[in-house]
Amino acid sequence: MKQRVVPIAVLAGALFAVNVVARLITRFGFDGDDTAQYRITIGMFATIGVILASVAYVRAQKSLPSEWLPSLAAAAIGGMLLTILVGPFLSGGYPFSAGAGNFFSQIWLYGGFAIVGILFGYWIATMLGRDYRSQSLKAFTAAKAGKPRRVVRR
Repeated sequence: MKQRVVPIAVLAGALFAVNVVARLITRFGFDGDDTAQYRITIGMFATIGVILASVAYVRAQKSLPSEWLPSLAAAAIGGMLLTILVGPFLSGGYPFSAGAGNFFSQIWLYGGFAIVGILFGYWIATMLGRDYRSQSLKAFTAAKAGKPRRVVRR
């Protein structure tokens, strides 16, 4: 159980750390500039997508998606919950301080970037033939090609 929970918590913490850095940069560097704040927010979501894409790419090489996708989704959901529920306190606010629309737009943006990031990482691994299934098929083909053809007697 612990072997499965720790990597999920570490990844969720890393995703939240990206949010913490973005919020601190926004708070201390661009406090009144809405355009800069939006750009930093989109950059944060893009960074989260890239992190999830790279994790999906690495995990796709080692096992089937049915084994790593639930834990990756759990980490992304945990990071999202930390980002939208705990993150605003770092900026001196609270989760609904900018309104319900902003709260739910963060959920949609986070979810969208997370899903696209995971899919992108898996698709790149598949496209390059580095995913678990492609490697298994390659090993099967090599094993079948190495055996001589069996002659059937009549």
